[in-house]
Amino acid sequence: MAKTAGFQSPWWRRLGLLALLLILGGGLTYLDQRGENQQESATSNMTGEPDYYLEEASMTRFDAQGRAYQRLDTPRLVHTPADDVIRTETPHGYLIDDEQRQWQVTSDTGVMDRSGEQLTLEGNARLIQPEQAWSLETQTLHYDNREAHAWSDTPAVLRQHDQRMRGDHFDAWINEDRMRLTDNVQGHLPQQPQSQQSQSQQSEDQGS
Repeated sequence: MAKTAGFQSPWWRRLGLLALLLILGGGLTYLDQRGENQQESATSNMTGEPDYYLEEASMTRFDAQGRAYQRLDTPRLVHTPADDVIRTETPHGYLIDDEQRQWQVTSDTGVMDRSGEQLTLEGNARLIQPEQAWSLETQTLHYDNREAHAWSDTPAVLRQHDQRMRGDHFDAWINEDRMRLTDNVQGHLPQQPQSQQSQSQQSEDQGS
């Protein structure tokens, strides 16, 4: 009976192949870590290294007369001296107008300058009027304290009870309790029940 010769690699070849695989794996790990470090370094170069941070922070800004005009709570606050701004995570706060009404604001992140005059809210930004119960929802909301002016250049939705309106630009002047929604405005006004329509028609007939 003919015997088939089996081919077996020498042990040193198998050991060399194992060493080569280990070297390749280590090289790929190094490249991945280097890429992550470069990405973190690029981010740090853009914003600068923070000089301090606070957790579970609560801030209140006061004007020259000692009246509070801005309150902000955040689970984490970071200050970067390179651009001298404060960055906050999931901020929740209030903008206080001349009549001491508190306009509620929330978002995913927030950025403000050191003086607190300029505030930018990013991601699911929301502004709520304290008395008339209308609320604004947008991606990015800016606020200038000197002008008491809030605005958004990203698509915004304005809601009040069952009514809602959508537009590409929003402005609000909180000291004047005045707002404006412009550019490609669309609205949804729910129809009144038939009984309410009949009552409204009867009132109009009686008035005439």
